[in-house]
Amino acid sequence: MNNKEKKPKSVIKIMVPMLIIVVILGIFILKSNQEKLMADNTGDFALEATAIDLEQLKSYGLPIVIDFGADSCIPCKEMAPVLKEFNKEMQGKAVVKFVDVWKNQSAAADFPVQVIPTQFFFDKEGNPFVPRDAEAMQMMLYSTRDTNQHVYTAHQGGLTEEQLRAVLKEMGVE
Repeated sequence: MNNKEKKPKSVIKIMVPMLIIVVILGIFILKSNQEKLMADNTGDFALEATAIDLEQLKSYGLPIVIDFGADSCIPCKEMAPVLKEFNKEMQGKAVVKFVDVWKNQSAAADFPVQVIPTQFFFDKEGNPFVPRDAEAMQMMLYSTRDTNQHVYTAHQGGLTEEQLRAVLKEMGVE
């Protein structure tokens, strides 16, 4: 009988450390997955960018707002909190990006940036956004010279929260 009592105790002595190892391994895997999700959330969806891969951003099927400015530009500084808030609020609804063109000049090379800040807008299909009343929204529509194809919709100067919200609403973002 003494031998039978030792057997369950020895099984428990083996099982407890194994369960502890399994729990620790599970926690490690869970943490790793959370860190990966956070890294994904800060990649293409991070506010600040050093380069713009427009095709990659278009692949998400979300409206896109790209603001070209600079950390030391006064209108850009005024717009910075709005962009930060919208980047958080619009996760999964729209892509909101900021590029400091003084630090990352090459990031604006493919865009007709003449002044800062300048924002570019693309609809969820990846096409340049076409506002109902471009003049009222102070939007500039850029087209190619040879085919007259609409390639960019831009706004020069700072946008208030209300203005940006109105643009996003017209783009179908609630």
